[in-house]
Amino acid sequence: MRRPRREESAMTEIKDDRARGVLEAREGGEVVGHVVYFTLDEPEAALVPVHTEVDSAHEGKGIAGALATELYAIAGREGVAVVPLCPYVAKWAERHPDQAPAASDALLRAALDKVRTDPSAW
Repeated sequence: MRRPRREESAMTEIKDDRARGVLEAREGGEVVGHVVYFTLDEPEAALVPVHTEVDSAHEGKGIAGALATELYAIAGREGVAVVPLCPYVAKWAERHPDQAPAASDALLRAALDKVRTDPSAW
């Protein structure tokens, strides 16, 4: 059974900090949620989300979904794939296949290899 969709707060602003590998949701200047990700260059360019978190005081507002939506929107604008290793983003992608094209097996292997060989990526 699906839970009813809750509306995202109208005051939520999402900013990408590519240098840090963090997509942040802010309300009133305060970080209320984030997705941590890394990038791949080979076998092709991709964004690889590894962790999503929303402050407990802001849960249920659709912030995590807004972050996943924006991550895929960024990837679409840049013409790169998303390889969701983060369980939340992977589940979101399953529920939104029209917005979240599946990554190739080669990209999935490359992302998993990077996590195994570079613990700082995780």
